Parts: sequence; C-alpha cells; structure tokens
Amino acid sequence: MAGPTLGFRYYGPIEGRVVTVDRSQSDAPRLTLDAVRLSDVRPDRTPLRIRVSLHGIAGDFHQPAPGDRVMMTGHLSPPSGPVEPGGFDFRRQAWFQQLGAVGYTRTPLLLVERQHRWTGGLLTERVRHAISARVREVLPGRTGAFAAAVTMGDRSAMDAATLDSLRDSNLAHLLAISGLHMGMLTGFVFATLRLGLAAWPRAALSWPIRKIAATGGLLAGAAYLALSGGNVATERAFIMVAVMLVALLLDRRAISLRSVAVAAMIVLFLRPEALLGPGFQMSFAATTALVAVFEALNRDSPRRRMNRFLWWFLMLTLTSLVAGLATAPFAAAHFNRLPHYGLIANILSVPLMGFVVMPGAVLSAALAPLGLESLGLHLMAPGIDWILAVSDRVAALPGAVTPVKAPPTYVVGLVALSGLLLCLWRGHLRLLGAPLACIAFALWAATPRPPMLVAESGKLIGLMTDEGRALSKPRGDGFSADSWLENDGDAATRQTASARDAYQVDGKLRWLTLGDDRILHATGKEASASALDRCAEVALVIVDVTLSSGAAETPCQVYDARRLRTSGSLAISPGPGGLIVTEAAAQTRPWSGGGPRQ
Repeated sequence: MAGPTLGFRYYGPIEGRVVTVDRSQSDAPRLTLDAVRLSDVRPDRTPLRIRVSLHGIAGDFHQPAPGDRVMMTGHLSPPSGPVEPGGFDFRRQAWFQQLGAVGYTRTPLLLVERQHRWTGGLLTERVRHAISARVREVLPGRTGAFAAAVTMGDRSAMDAATLDSLRDSNLAHLLAISGLHMGMLTGFVFATLRLGLAAWPRAALSWPIRKIAATGGLLAGAAYLALSGGNVATERAFIMVAVMLVALLLDRRAISLRSVAVAAMIVLFLRPEALLGPGFQMSFAATTALVAVFEALNRDSPRRRMNRFLWWFLMLTLTSLVAGLATAPFAAAHFNRLPHYGLIANILSVPLMGFVVMPGAVLSAALAPLGLESLGLHLMAPGIDWILAVSDRVAALPGAVTPVKAPPTYVVGLVALSGLLLCLWRGHLRLLGAPLACIAFALWAATPRPPMLVAESGKLIGLMTDEGRALSKPRGDGFSADSWLENDGDAATRQTASARDAYQVDGKLRWLTLGDDRILHATGKEASASALDRCAEVALVIVDVTLSSGAAETPCQVYDARRLRTSGSLAISPGPGGLIVTEAAAQTRPWSGGGPRQ
C-alpha cells in the first residue's frame, strides 16, 4: 500500500483522473484523483492518489464523473497526523488508501478529457455515478440524496444537517449499506423468485425452486456489492448472506455464529486495517450479538404461544435494542456521542425501510431496462420522507444526545472482550462478561483527559478548566479545536470555549500555570521573540514560528514550528519532576515514521 507522500505544502496546477466523488466534512464536493500530475514534482515523488475539496465556484463550474481527467489550481499538503497523542491518525487511513496529499481549490474545475473507455473499478464507479445522478433527478432534494445513499452508497449529495440529524437519532446506520440492506434486498429477491416459481405448477413440482431462488438472491447480492462501493459493512453483509444462501444450496443450517466468524476472517484477510475502524467494529458487534440472541431464542422459542403481530413487534423491538446496545460503546468511542432515543426512532423507521424503501429500490432496478425506474423510485419516496421526518423530530428532542469523552484504546478492547464472553462462551462463565464490561466503563469514566493540548501548528493551545477546555483563540485550526472538544465530551462551540478564562493575555503572549510550572505561548514573529527573551521565567515556551538555531541554548524548553513539525501535536501534564510532554509523532509506523515519545 505504500506510495509517495507529498513532503511540503504545494500550491499550483493539479491534474488527475477522477476516481470517486464524495463530500467532505465541511460539506463541500470532494474528488479523489489518480494518475496525478503536479508542476515541478518528479513522477516518482508524485502521490499515487490525492483528495481535493471543491470550495466556492469550483464545485459549480464542472460536474465531474469517475474517469474524467480534470485540471485545477489548488493547495495540497501531506495528510495530517493526530490532533493529540493517541488520537485518531488520519495518516494511517490515508496510507491504506494510497492518499499522498489532501487539499482544496477555489478556482474553476476544468475538464481536460472525458473518458470513453473504462475497466474494472472505474467502470463500476461510472455506473454508480450515473445511477445516483438518475435517482437524484427523479427524486430531488433530501429525498433523492437519501435514496442515492441507500441504493448506491453515494453520500455526495447528503448535506451535513441531515447527516447530523440521522446520527443524533441513531438512524445513520440506514445509510451504511450493510446487513439491513443486503438482507432485505436478497430476501426480497429470494421470496419473489420462490413465490413466482411456486405459482407455476410445473416448476413447483419438478424444479428445486428454493435453490433457484437462493442462487438468484446470491447474484443480486453480488451485483449490489459491486455497485455500492464495497465498504467493510457491505462486504461483511454479502459474505454472511453468501454463506447463508450457499448453506441453503447445500441443505445446511443457514445462520450461525460460524458464518459471522467466516465473514470476519475473509474481511480481515482482504482488509486487515479495517479491524480498528468503526465500520468493522460496529458491524460485527451488532451481527454477533443478534445471532447469539436469536440462537438462544430458537432453543426455547415462545413464538407458537404468541399472536403473530405481537411476535413480529417484539422481534422488531428486540432487534433494535440488541443492535443498539451492542454498537453503542463503539459508536460512543469513535464519534463521542450517545443518542438516547434511538430505539424509538428505529422502531418507527426500520419497518418502512423493509416494506417500502428496499422493495421500491428492487422494483426500480427491475424496471430500469424498460425506462420505468421512476415508478420504483416514487414508491420509495414516502418511506424516505417518513424516515427523515422521524430523524428530524427525534434529533430535536431535548437531551437526544449526550456528548461522551474519548476512551483509552485498551477500554475498547475490554468492551469487545466482555461482549465476546457474553455471546460466544457456553455455560455460566459467560456471565463474567458483565462485570468485565462494568470494569471497562468505570475505567472509561475515570480516565482523565490531557490537562493541556498543543496543535501541531503551534497556533492553538487548549487548557482544561473547571468549565471545560479553554481554547486560545476562536478561529483557526478548526479541526483540532473541534476534535479536542469532542474528545473531551464537551458540547461547547469554539467561540464558547475560547471565551473561558484560563490565560493571562498580553497582546499575542499567553501565560498559564500547570501544576507548579508556568508556560508561555506566543504567536507571530515579534511575540515569539519576546517570549524567547522571557524563557528564564517559565518552564516551557511554545511559538508558531521557526526560531534561529541559537534558541536551542535557552534556559527553558522551547517548541517552535520546526520542532512541532517533527514532534506533532503535544499533550502536557504536570508531574512530580516537572512538566511531562507527550509527543504525537510515531517513529515505528510506515505511514508516519515513529511511536509516541515522552
């Protein structure tokens, strides 16, 4: 997976072939390009892939499609490291995606050449893009964006407000093409084929209609996997569906924890890096818990003693509850939010997804060769509008979401281990999973956040106070600021956090006390020079400019722009012998060159 990484900040002409089109966190259209050409950069040092966000008029001038070769003038920089030691490292994700640079442009996007012949992944991306565009043409606005996301996995038209609403109502999983979508699609195809063949007397009496239906469902699932982008959750869902349908073909048991294990092994064989991602963890947590619970119910099922509708409603509620409980710790660990009304939202939305939206999508696909796909899409629309309305209403309820601080890495491992004990162990020893989970959550709650954080740029610092983390400025280094507050479990805005009283301010000089030591932070050349002159009065000086080589002989510890580029972001805490400075730089990883140093 290794490839060249841009070693400097670049501004100039950029040319490349569009691989994918999606949307950035800032809600701007974003392109991933390969076959890249940069001015005055040798081919062997040019990144294999880059990612560029289109701001301003850039997003309106030309609507690119996968395979198009485009040109622009833009800014590029190397993938950034963690915003704090031990935090999420984007460089790791970029390395496995072969992204050697990321950036943006505000200039018009120019079409150099429109691709007319495609092979492999580009052909699939082109088909996905065309289908998604047609879906949004028939169903404009949020409805079409949601339909494109659940059918093609294309979220490029989803606005940030809708995504936040779906996350806060715990309905964002409806966008991730996973077991719910794959199961509904293949189940619908399987049931339709089986019922259709059963209605034909000759086929019903002479043909193995169940196996024919299973083969049709398997082919439909494979086509859906290819067209949906093939993320981890979709791969897992297809592998499990394939195991189930092949089991039907071989007259074996269809659903078991063994199929979950087979899916996990195949996904990790193909994508070992997925293990640490939220998609893998949440997908397999939900699936393992659901299979374990329903295996237990099947051993002593009360179904025959219940009304059919009551049983269906109970299973729907139980499915949402089990999946929600299984994924909640992982969602909170990765996204720092815990939705409280997800069970209600899922009970109100999942039936519409199964009985309206997905059948409409299958009907649309079946009618597309006749040019009548709009009939199926219009069938989907009422269900989608209902789901979005439920999402908006639930997300707007008071206390719908609780911010959660980021846990230490080992806590996530303990939570996973406790869940595996509860789901996989046989006998009474499985109950040990419950106290182990309690221990994990207690450690999560008791682990303190870093008292002080410093951004890699040196322009932003954050000091923990009784009110929460106080930021040194309200603007700039926005990603670091937002990430710090999210990891603190703090719902405050940057403006609110910057208004907290924690510093003695003198122009561009900021004085603060941590334990028994004083720290001085300065921005700008003049303020940095003044800070260096006062080095004897403090234990640590942090500046955002590159100091002369003579600064190395100062009586205090100094972090300037050059040193911060090497060390990465900092976490600072008081210790018995003075300040403890932990650097984010990792010297043992191929994507960053090192391990945390203290």
